[in-house]
Amino acid sequence: MSETNPATTAEVAAPHRYTAAMAADIEARWQDFWDAEGTYSAPNPTGDLADDPAVAARPKKFIMDMFPYPSGAGLHVGHPLGYIATDVYARFQRMNGHNVLHTLGFDAFGLPAEQYAVQTGTHPRVSTEANIENMKVQLRRLGLGHDKRRSFATIDPEYYKWTQWIFVQIFNSWYDTEAGTARPITELVALFESGERPVPGHTRAWSELTATERADVLGEFRLAYASDAPVNWCPGLGTVLANEEVTADGRSERGNFPVFKAKLRQWNMRITAYADRLIDDLDGLDWPEAIKLQQRNWIGRSEGARVDFPVGDDRITVFTTRPDTLFGASYMVLAPEHELVEKITPAAWPEATHDVWTGGHATPAEAVAAYRAQAASKSDVERQAEAKDKTGVFTGAFATNPVNGERIPVFIADYVLMGYGTGAIMAVPAGDQRDFEFARAFELPVVCIVEPTDGRGTDTATWENAFGSHDAKIINSANDEISLDGLPVPEAKARITDWLAGRGIGEGTVNFRLRDWLFSRQRYWGEPFPIVYDEDGIAHALPESMLPLELPEVEDYSPRTFDADDADTQPETPLSRNEDWVNVTLDLGDGNGPRKYRRETNTMPNWAGSCWYELRYLDPHNDRKLVDPEIERYWMGPREGQPHGGVDLYVGGAEHAVLHLLYARFWSKVLHDLGHISSVEPFHKLFNQGMIQAYVYRDSRGIAVPAAEVEERDGAYYHQGQKVSRLLGKMGKSLKNAVTPDEICAEYGADTLRLYEMAMGPLDVSRPWDTRAVVGQFRLLQRLWRNVVDEESGALTVVDTEPDEETLRALHKAIDGVRQDLEGLRFNTAIAKVTELNNHLTKTGGPLSRTVAEPLVLLVAALAPHIAEELWRRLGHDDSVVHQDFPVADPRYVVDETVTCVVQIKGKVKARLEVSPSISDDELEKAALSDEKVVAALDGASIRKVIVRAPKLVNIVTG
Repeated sequence: MSETNPATTAEVAAPHRYTAAMAADIEARWQDFWDAEGTYSAPNPTGDLADDPAVAARPKKFIMDMFPYPSGAGLHVGHPLGYIATDVYARFQRMNGHNVLHTLGFDAFGLPAEQYAVQTGTHPRVSTEANIENMKVQLRRLGLGHDKRRSFATIDPEYYKWTQWIFVQIFNSWYDTEAGTARPITELVALFESGERPVPGHTRAWSELTATERADVLGEFRLAYASDAPVNWCPGLGTVLANEEVTADGRSERGNFPVFKAKLRQWNMRITAYADRLIDDLDGLDWPEAIKLQQRNWIGRSEGARVDFPVGDDRITVFTTRPDTLFGASYMVLAPEHELVEKITPAAWPEATHDVWTGGHATPAEAVAAYRAQAASKSDVERQAEAKDKTGVFTGAFATNPVNGERIPVFIADYVLMGYGTGAIMAVPAGDQRDFEFARAFELPVVCIVEPTDGRGTDTATWENAFGSHDAKIINSANDEISLDGLPVPEAKARITDWLAGRGIGEGTVNFRLRDWLFSRQRYWGEPFPIVYDEDGIAHALPESMLPLELPEVEDYSPRTFDADDADTQPETPLSRNEDWVNVTLDLGDGNGPRKYRRETNTMPNWAGSCWYELRYLDPHNDRKLVDPEIERYWMGPREGQPHGGVDLYVGGAEHAVLHLLYARFWSKVLHDLGHISSVEPFHKLFNQGMIQAYVYRDSRGIAVPAAEVEERDGAYYHQGQKVSRLLGKMGKSLKNAVTPDEICAEYGADTLRLYEMAMGPLDVSRPWDTRAVVGQFRLLQRLWRNVVDEESGALTVVDTEPDEETLRALHKAIDGVRQDLEGLRFNTAIAKVTELNNHLTKTGGPLSRTVAEPLVLLVAALAPHIAEELWRRLGHDDSVVHQDFPVADPRYVVDETVTCVVQIKGKVKARLEVSPSISDDELEKAALSDEKVVAALDGASIRKVIVRAPKLVNIVTG
């Protein structure tokens, strides 16, 4: 900054002026004081943190930020936006008598640290812990009022002990659909043992099954289970990736390697069992409607029918929302990964197979293998894209349409995914555009089954696109037993569904887009699974006494990478290389004594630790149980207005609208069902903050140049003399436009940074960063300081005389407005009201009355806590400003003493009257008609009508 910067200029004439140096001193001193005194410690009603016996009687507020990941790049000024906002809100709630829990931990497992370790040889724990310490320093400098006793990182063994414990609870439970709740797996075993519940897939009694058979049966019920699942396999990274880690063009987000579809043995969470509850319980949450809609769409509940199509001795099951269109199904399509593909594919092409169906291959097996390889190289996003050219191959098999007995060919095509429905569709090309395009490409029949209402007629040979409607009449849909012709769609759907169910070839059902959660990663830097396998391959959960199962040391903690284009490789996990850790002899306490086991060598995904961290904040040092029930009930239990319980305010980015929030909701529901917590939902109120953006400057090559080195001349931008382009975008190190909070704190102080970020605009709206504008908030703090402290002597200038009425009105209007704004998270308008009051006091001149000075300081205490603490002590108080009561407005001064009433004659303003805000219509009419200017303007004209809108308008109609 230049020498004229008011923050950094120490003027000799004003030795006690508020400067950056003074701000730094004030802020460091009070941060040390707050830490030493435990100012922000939130007492629990019981347990290890119970240091206030009256705490249970106080109203509580549990305020949270979304878990930060400790990046090696540190923070830029965009990162603390939400943290400052929650801090302001938390401080405001403390001042309103609430017991406030506000803290911050670190979501520290994950791929970035592991990739950095691969590149540098630094152990992930070393780099991660260094990043955490750096981030703690940066956050402390902002004066955030966190209860530091409650902070932790997900990589702490005492934390992930309980992550592993939760996994064991999920593994050892099943979902009872009749009761609508999770239950211990031992209760299901008891039902099988007693014969009360038949053993699925077996005619023998439970006692007659082998251990492996029993394990297989229970695996079909467990909420955490292992199965051969289609996954995103990235040979170039040597690991499986979640869908969100794959780009739209089918490559890894990190490293840009090709990603393939492959089947691997993986752990899954049966989140689909909770699909209905995950949708229904959204109604009780105070979340943005856009986020609720995203979750509903992701879960994708739809009502329809399951229909079976015979294929030889097998059957293909489809789910359709339009069973009324069954008579128009002229072919079927399976996902390339469908388990029946190989089984139904014959050795040779059937006679008269169309050349266009075979893809030019000599045999069905060859065609299927080639197409599967092609499909494996595409991401789900690519496969679902509305591509003009439809691809697929005939399997050589025919299915039978159950409503008309027609043989219809079975294809595989990449636009059908195993992740939706049953991985198979009945194709009705007349009613679905993708099916229509596929039918045209492969010369397949298009049967009209709803009467077009757009004038196109029923001859599908003339159609250019599909026609589907829920309002049209059904046609061409009858057999010897049932006719849908002439029926409206709802009635036709009900009739055909009943007909299918009556013949055992279908039934009405509900389908979900949601798939079970793939929970395995072939990585080192993650929570080890608390699972071991016996010599028969049966999975056993470790008892609680063996937790935490800590990550072992390995010589090479990077996944083994392969030829990036070799889809046929198999992952080799880093943990598998530590044979002494993998192969163990254990006594699991199950009565079988010591036995040889093999540990699970996958690790949990980085989502695991963030699924339950809100609970650890409540009881962070409890080594006996997940959380003390009384503590959990106090902070998160259901209450009036919060039927599902949960955190009172959760602030974070909208990019977590689905995955993190959905996963955390699932874990909460399981833990609630099993009796471990009282809250059904983790987060009652959700608020998505906007993004702080910055201008990105690029040279003629499109390469970003340092924003700090760009000059503006005549509306254009130059870097080292060369013209550059400017575009508003994200802030980041790679874009060379990042501004660190450390820089702003050094030049202006943390309070100025806090005010600027909160004043930039509404919290939920993205806004551009402008370093030059920061000085405006610094000047506000200088004027505030100057109103209380003499810049020459440093003495207090406050007097004990009473202020005039105009000042009292300005003060109490500000108190009333700021209170409402802070409660509503409207921090920008709260700052505007404080600024207006401070400016009024500055213009008034003379020493400030204590009656005004003290509430003024309290008004800014939540926003700029360091300067407020300093001024509060200088005003003679011994206790911290943090726990003072927020000022209460006197209603006498909030209402304006007078308001201006406009008097119009024939729509033109003729007079303005100063009247009481409570004046009646009759009183206002009399006052207007007797006003000298109005009388002169009327000049004896007759009055036809007087329209009064007290207290601000009188409209007189003459003639």
